[in-house]
Amino acid sequence: MKEYKVETLIYYSKLTFDKYHIVNSSKKEIQEKLDIYAKDGWRLVSTDASNFGAAMYIYLYFEK
Repeated sequence: MKEYKVETLIYYSKLTFDKYHIVNSSKKEIQEKLDIYAKDGWRLVSTDASNFGAAMYIYLYFEK
């Protein structure tokens, strides 16, 4: 039977002219999460994102 896990990452918007600042600042942390889960045998199967106010929520769905 497969196991499933969800990892939620939250990033806050800031006033800047760089419209990609969340993407650029989140790459390292997301890659670290992927490496940690992969080391434990988890596989990324899906992603999702939503926003609420000034926050962006990124969901990483893993299965094992």
